[in-house]
Amino acid sequence: MHGTGTLYRATVRLMAVLMAFMSICLVGSEAAQQRQKPLPVIRDAEIEGLLRLYTRPIFKAAGINPRAVKVYVLNDHHINAFVAGGQRIFVNTGLIMQASTPNEVIGVLAHETGHIAGGHLARMGVEIDSANYTQIIGMLLGLAAIAGGVAAGNGEVAQAGQGLMIGSTGLAQRNFLTYARGMESSADQAALTFLNETHQSAKGMITLFEKLASENIAALADVDPYVMSHPLPLDRIRNLEVEAQKSPYWDAKDPPALILRHQLVQAKLTGYIGGAQAVMQKYPSSDQSMPARYARAIAMFRRGDIKNALPIIDSLTRDLPENPYFWELKAQALLENGRAAEAAVPVKKALDLLPSNGLIQILAAQAYIDTETPANAREAIKLLRQAQRSEGETAETYRLLARAYAQTGDVPRAELATAQAALLMGDMKLAMEKAKSAQAAFKTGTPEWTRASDVMSFAGR
Repeated sequence: MHGTGTLYRATVRLMAVLMAFMSICLVGSEAAQQRQKPLPVIRDAEIEGLLRLYTRPIFKAAGINPRAVKVYVLNDHHINAFVAGGQRIFVNTGLIMQASTPNEVIGVLAHETGHIAGGHLARMGVEIDSANYTQIIGMLLGLAAIAGGVAAGNGEVAQAGQGLMIGSTGLAQRNFLTYARGMESSADQAALTFLNETHQSAKGMITLFEKLASENIAALADVDPYVMSHPLPLDRIRNLEVEAQKSPYWDAKDPPALILRHQLVQAKLTGYIGGAQAVMQKYPSSDQSMPARYARAIAMFRRGDIKNALPIIDSLTRDLPENPYFWELKAQALLENGRAAEAAVPVKKALDLLPSNGLIQILAAQAYIDTETPANAREAIKLLRQAQRSEGETAETYRLLARAYAQTGDVPRAELATAQAALLMGDMKLAMEKAKSAQAAFKTGTPEWTRASDVMSFAGR
């Protein structure tokens, strides 16, 4: 019974991975294991802003409302992007870091938009439902083995997975995988259309696929193309290039300002994820470019060397004062080193440049709260309420609201916010305790009284 249950759970996970993975490359065993865990989502105003800039014209060309699609960044070194859960695009940091130009990332995003525009996730579900369940189990286990072999560069493992699939499924699996490959090809063709309509080249997308092909060519050499969920890389590249070169925009270049923003995001990711050693290797001290200074400043303040980080950040704000993210970085560096009063100045500059950005609003609220003055606390409350419109109600915003209300002497609202934060964090005991205390201070039927009642209702379940 234990073994059967384990197999069933593994199969369900594999089905979820397959349905979610409308992506640019095969999932390796390591990546598949990571996706069984909570996704390592990164939140950053600058990176998200750049991705919005990349996707906005593509979504418009696809007839998709940009507000209806969420783009998330995952801390994963693999070159990958995929669509999951409806209109959600996930982009790995590995794709951003290893893309030489903005056009490479834009091409991949155009491909993923093709999956959304084509309704491929929903149609994949129908296709799975039409197949025999026993056949699906064999097919998915075989796919996992093939993907693991490809990721490890092990052709024997990949062939073993192929054998497992052939032995268990036959014609149904091939029909299913043919359908999956067809969706990938459809997304490729849609991407070409979207790029052409937005006067952008498909050269970057093809360059990205060539990188993937060079990584996987050895492992794919002996694998039957009919048991692949994606077209073989070389065939894919050849077909795309023939079509893409017909576009009048084949030789179109990325604007210099966009290239700089791409390079700055790469520098930021290197500073935060790679650490000091990676920064020194990629951006030696002799490199005085803006991205190099950005990466070094981040690495320095992350290891506590704010004394040397601040002059570099100041040089960036002098060179490009209209960049809100340089001011955001200075505020964060000061705030994390206990200098909240000083942080309030650059964060105000960042807010002036990006007044509606929820993440910067939250950072500003934190800086104001840490000054521990009632006037700043009241300003923080306004900012947090504004941030909730774009970021939603999170435990972090309620935790900060609780501190801000406490600093203004509004204890009932502080306790209500604490209750709401506790509820979102799963601490039902604290949520119930604080909600009861808060409700007793509010008049029956008021919005605050009702919210406290709602918290108690959920916490008591």
